Amino acid sequence: MKLLLKLGTSIALSISAVPILAADSQKDTMTEKTDTAVKPPFAEKRAHAFTAHGVTISDEYHWLRDQSYPVIDDKEILAHLEAENAYYQAQMKPQAALAETIFQEMKGRIKEDDSSVPQKDGDWIYWSKFDEGAQYRKHYRKPVKGGADQLILDENELAKGKEYFRLGAAEISPDGKLLAYSFDDDGSERYRVKFKCLETGEALKDQLSGAYAGWGDDAIEGTLGNLVFSSDGTQLVYGLVNDNWRVDKLMVHKIGTPQSEDRLIFEEKQLGFVVGAGLTAQEDWIVIATGDNVTSENWLVPAKDPTAKPILVSPRKEGRQYSVDVRDGMLYILTNDDHVNFRIATASLSAPGEWKTLIGGADDYYITGLSLFKDFYVVEGREEGLDQVEVRYYDDPERTTPIRFPEASYVAGLGDNPEYDVQKLRLDYESMVTPDTVLDYHLADGRMETLKVQEIPSGYDASQYVTERVMITARDGTKVPVSILTKKGFKKDGSQPLHLYAYGAYGYATPPGFSSNRLSLVDRGFAYAIAHIRGGDDLGYQWYLDGKLMKRTNTFNDFVDAGKALINMGYTGKGKLTASGGSAGGELMGAVINQAPEIFGAVVSHVAFVDVLNTMLDESLPLTPGEWPEWGNPITDKAAFDYIRSYSPYDNIKVQAYPPMLWTAGLNDPRVTYWEPAKMVARLRATKTDDNILLLKTNMGAGHGGKSGRWERLRENADEAAFLLWQLGKAE
Repeated sequence: MKLLLKLGTSIALSISAVPILAADSQKDTMTEKTDTAVKPPFAEKRAHAFTAHGVTISDEYHWLRDQSYPVIDDKEILAHLEAENAYYQAQMKPQAALAETIFQEMKGRIKEDDSSVPQKDGDWIYWSKFDEGAQYRKHYRKPVKGGADQLILDENELAKGKEYFRLGAAEISPDGKLLAYSFDDDGSERYRVKFKCLETGEALKDQLSGAYAGWGDDAIEGTLGNLVFSSDGTQLVYGLVNDNWRVDKLMVHKIGTPQSEDRLIFEEKQLGFVVGAGLTAQEDWIVIATGDNVTSENWLVPAKDPTAKPILVSPRKEGRQYSVDVRDGMLYILTNDDHVNFRIATASLSAPGEWKTLIGGADDYYITGLSLFKDFYVVEGREEGLDQVEVRYYDDPERTTPIRFPEASYVAGLGDNPEYDVQKLRLDYESMVTPDTVLDYHLADGRMETLKVQEIPSGYDASQYVTERVMITARDGTKVPVSILTKKGFKKDGSQPLHLYAYGAYGYATPPGFSSNRLSLVDRGFAYAIAHIRGGDDLGYQWYLDGKLMKRTNTFNDFVDAGKALINMGYTGKGKLTASGGSAGGELMGAVINQAPEIFGAVVSHVAFVDVLNTMLDESLPLTPGEWPEWGNPITDKAAFDYIRSYSPYDNIKVQAYPPMLWTAGLNDPRVTYWEPAKMVARLRATKTDDNILLLKTNMGAGHGGKSGRWERLRENADEAAFLLWQLGKAE
């Protein structure tokens, strides 16, 4: 499998985005529809305080953190979370019919027996599909030269009897005979690797042919990240998770031997750095990549001998990111070393640290990806916030072929392209009104071939919907883009509701893509808007830098200012604006309700990173050291301490009225611990002056991403939409 050089995602296990459905609301009729038989659970206040930088911080809900974490077995804590869940169920019970209606609408827009577009990789064609009614996928292949379909992995069988299941990595050996796959069955993001003989269809325990003859049963515990086979398929490179959920070791496993005999090939000792591995385009080198959110370093080892001494490409330099691929002995490097929007450089294997610019950085073009193929390479980027895909040629540096797309606002990029020698490129394309579309771009004549358009079985007419991109002016004068979806005939007179979504962290852009789930709200008169706020890299890498560390509050201000601007422009009215976000986007929700609660009709915050100051002060927590480059280190830096304290949502709850709110958490979540939303809700419940509904739902058997099956996830989306409609007074 080819190594794709992509930036904008961290190697680290960070507090990353969670897919969210969003909707609108207002508070009239809210309280009269609640179940008064079950009272809201008020957590006990218990004195706890600590002092840092001469400042004493009180935290009366500190006890909600289980002191034996990551083991969570404190009976008082579990009882409180169960009480919150019971209250959630009681209040949502009257909305069960509405939630079921919305669920059926959403389900009706999903092709139940959907299949991916088959793709050739070597001697086989691969694809996956859902059976009708199934929660999980089945994965298939068949020979290129003809033959029967072969079921290589059935996620439904693996998930049977489990409350939670998620497939992690899956890799097939170079000779096509062996499958290695990883899975998580409790949401803890500690994956178990298993092997399957594709000749027999059994787990690796039977006699195999050729190089695999005589090998026995096999499994690897405690992994995270990619799996990489050696060239001969007899060894597997994987990342080992330590007690702090950080991959700090790369191991080599000889297939068929005990995990205890695995060999260490790389160990990262810098606190906060995380290591991973991948194959280069020609699959002759394994790239060992290590880094945090802002700094990276890469090493190369031969794929034929993963235990060989690694070759250092270039030593780490704080604030410099780079990734590397190799073609015919030439290194291709994507880096931000001399321009914030990145450049592409080359170097020889004999002098890998001597970089020569191939494509220079530009103020108006943000390079986000580089993919090498036999006769050409592909540069992906963003110009004025819109995705760009360009084909370039090794033998003619001046020859550039940009791939054009039909709409003014869209999401586009390389899709599944596993082979090195190709004459066409698989692309993915969508917009807020155009369903996900799989394309093949033919390089010889520039022809675009449509292979699949996401099917909406219950019907969808794109001509009945309108998408716009407006620019709002933030309080510091910065122009912030907002993508908006409405149904034709939407009135911009302030009478209709609008739902506003954003993430705004880690340099993750929020693309203006398609979601069939949104239609349940848009068809009920909502506008759906995405605010491309600072903290993401929507408008370039500087856009990200302008929303982190000591500029973090730009993110919150952009969102509030976008909401107010949309009200002033007539897209909605005060009290008709709702909002949602998850993870770091949940932190955003916590900050904006503290700053401007009066403009929102309802807010949904998923697995929210809201106890920022406490978390960043606690280096014993698994992910804290790796997060300091993103948020600052308040342990050693008083300025960072003061700044985080000024916006940390939990620390800035005020005696004021708040909008109706729904918060969610995952008991096994290793990224945002369950106690952050729990503490936030406890303090809000004790402090706020209104009678608006405040709910907390904790998934007791899931992690950061919520429930795992496609229908279970859909039910959570439907419940969220029902909550928002209820608070809007539209729970028909």
